Amino acid sequence: MADITNELMYELLKRVHGDVAALKEGQREIRLELNAMRGTMVSMQQDIHNIYGILSRHETRLDRIENRLELRELAEAQSRFEPHP
Repeated sequence: MADITNELMYELLKRVHGDVAALKEGQREIRLELNAMRGTMVSMQQDIHNIYGILSRHETRLDRIENRLELRELAEAQSRFEPHP
């Protein structure tokens, strides 16, 4: 069996240290990517919220237009039955 010397332990510790440093760097990159994705998701959520607001305003306007058209149609239908001088 190989003798365990201080030099061997030192080399192994250097390798472990390098591996841990690489893992930390990878974790840092993943964290940055997740933050970028989170920012993108937040902006998409805000865009969707804005679209819903616009659709709601359009729906309100269409409802008012439909109500006006129905009132006009009722008035036109009523005027057919009223005597004209």
